[in-house]
Amino acid sequence: MTGVSIIGAGMLAVGEHWSRSIGELAEEAGRLALEEARLTGADAVIVGNAYCATLNQQTQLGSLIAGRLGLVGVEAWRCEAGDASGGVALRAGCLAIASGLLRTVLVIGVEKSTDIVGAARLAARNTSLDADFETVNGATQTALAALLMRRYMHENNLELADFAGFSINAHRNGSRNPLAMYRNLLRPGVFSKAPMLADPISLFDSAPDADGAAAVVLTAADAAKTFNAPAVHISGSAIANDSLMLQDRADPLRLMAASQSAERALIQAGLDQRQIDLLELHDSCTIMTALTLEALGYSERGQGWVWAQQDGARIGLTGELPTNTFGGLKSRGNPSGATGVYQAVEAALQLREGAGDNQVAGARHAMIQNIGGLGSTVATHILSAAD
Repeated sequence: MTGVSIIGAGMLAVGEHWSRSIGELAEEAGRLALEEARLTGADAVIVGNAYCATLNQQTQLGSLIAGRLGLVGVEAWRCEAGDASGGVALRAGCLAIASGLLRTVLVIGVEKSTDIVGAARLAARNTSLDADFETVNGATQTALAALLMRRYMHENNLELADFAGFSINAHRNGSRNPLAMYRNLLRPGVFSKAPMLADPISLFDSAPDADGAAAVVLTAADAAKTFNAPAVHISGSAIANDSLMLQDRADPLRLMAASQSAERALIQAGLDQRQIDLLELHDSCTIMTALTLEALGYSERGQGWVWAQQDGARIGLTGELPTNTFGGLKSRGNPSGATGVYQAVEAALQLREGAGDNQVAGARHAMIQNIGGLGSTVATHILSAAD
């Protein structure tokens, strides 16, 4: 048990915030979370961010953002683990509260991707790969994901269209989310016809880079009621890692860190996967959704793609396993290091019955999983509704 609760949450629309700095985005999200918690400050500010040094030529985000919030003198630092940075920051916040050394922690995830474009942005994001063996030879995360997908399709005799339901479901849910980057519906049949980014991964398969910021305020679960704010309990929290490079893994199609971190978080929460009412998964590409569903035990090996059939009806808001209920990375957008905190805010809204048109009826337990790279770092949290 982590004994930690979320008592305040806030997030900005995901998109291209051309006129705003990384500090401005983070400050607004932080203020939204603090206002909901009815606080003016916190004992610590922990920032999740992946690429500020390469995208924004800015480091020292802890000091920068805490200073903008007027929180001079508090503990403040940044967590980095590629696209898992937000989930890692949330984990760090949980550990800080569970230690008993801090009463309140403000966790902010932020990314500002649109400051640079084209090849420069690709190079900036490639810093998450192994510089000595992958980047130097022209590898990109999308290209490596394409290799995974091609192997998966070969082993299981699949066509590209078999994955379409994952993206269709994401856009169906994102169309109801006013903060999503892309609110368009995907018509059946168009997924396989989209322009290729790295065959077989297409434009309608890969999540778009985006700007965004989200924040949560954490406190001890037994103290949450004293804040007179809507609380959601973090009943499980864990991180696991795997080899950074796919070539070093015994089985590239097994997301070992996803499986291990989920197992540890579920044990803490006293739950099994059958008791989870909704999933917020890291759908950077549809192959990652299929592999994650297998890693979590919802499918046997090579069968995760089955959840995409019938346009993803089984993972829809009223299906048996609602997944990426606000659009996931594919429709809501992927603000890299902020993604894990967006997942936490979205799950908290679900468990407080504040998700509006995206509400999953009767949701009591949510699993959120934030992945760095192609399963290199995986942060899993179980969120539970307050009694």
